[in-house]
Amino acid sequence: MSSPLRIGIDARELLGETTGVGRYLGELLRRWTAREDAVARHFILYSPEALRRPLGERLAETRILPGGTGTWWEQTALRKAVRRDKPDVFFAPAYTAPLGLGVPFAVTIHDISFIAHPEWFRPRERLRRRWLTTHAANSARVIFTDSEFSRSEIKTRLKIEPQRVAVIPPGVASPGSPPDPGSRTPLVLFVGSLFNRRRLPDLIAAFARAASTLPDARLVIVGADRTWPAQDLGAAAASCGAGAKVQVLSYVGEDVLRDLYARASVFAFLSEYEGFGLTPLEALTVGVPIVVLDTPVAREVYGEAAEYVPRGDIEATALALGRFLRSPAAGREQLARASAVLARYSWERAAEETLEHLERIAR
Repeated sequence: MSSPLRIGIDARELLGETTGVGRYLGELLRRWTAREDAVARHFILYSPEALRRPLGERLAETRILPGGTGTWWEQTALRKAVRRDKPDVFFAPAYTAPLGLGVPFAVTIHDISFIAHPEWFRPRERLRRRWLTTHAANSARVIFTDSEFSRSEIKTRLKIEPQRVAVIPPGVASPGSPPDPGSRTPLVLFVGSLFNRRRLPDLIAAFARAASTLPDARLVIVGADRTWPAQDLGAAAASCGAGAKVQVLSYVGEDVLRDLYARASVFAFLSEYEGFGLTPLEALTVGVPIVVLDTPVAREVYGEAAEYVPRGDIEATALALGRFLRSPAAGREQLARASAVLARYSWERAAEETLEHLERIAR
């Protein structure tokens, strides 16, 4: 019997509250280790700390490498460990990888916002991200990304040969079951990290206008605040006269999030730049219509299952939000088209295609 294929993985994103890239990596690993032929592979998960949800020792091992969680850890402790262990292939799920790794590797570059819009990042951060991501892209055997939009960005801005970029959209995990229609309330919901590109002050202004004749309407914003320059969303709500109607939560548990989706009448995501944009699709899985900014990547990802509004058009956004808040039937046609859109996104398919590429470059 041949030895299992040894796949090294940067597992930092599995630490703490797993959102974004952490969810992406977790979904892939769950499926890789549940396959009928799972014993044909052995995963080495490199992490600065113990993982809360370790995988079975027969299929995976966690190498704990103390020394922080940032770039210094990646370029010193992680690099040294991988060069010592020499796995058959290495997978970096979050933009960058150690320099001079010494083994074939793949990297996932979800977007290149730090290059396309450097004004959204602190100077040191954007320079670090640009340099390390460019180096990883030039050295990787294959680059994974989530959308055709991002592949075009990577090809054009990083000067990468298109044959080295594989578009593998993520799957969509439903945050709950579609609730009874009677449980809906006049609630506008946003879920995702808070970035300036997601135009949350515009959402607040549009909501305030839509809610001016709806005394029970509420806006709930859920996500870690990563805005730069910093945005004071509470002050934005107060300046619109909607301070008592807007709630900003940095993080909520699964039960609370499930309840918010069950009560929401509309999900709003006014992002002007994304590599993909997963949370609006999650809203569709539980029967919540979505209002999104009209961008090329949004058209690619959500197709005909979204209400599109122009960038910076507060009035058009307010009208769209108000329509869904006032009438549960307003989203019926949009939601009828959602199943065809959601069928494009499967974690099983994403895991299968990603693993095929990793095995190919290992050979």
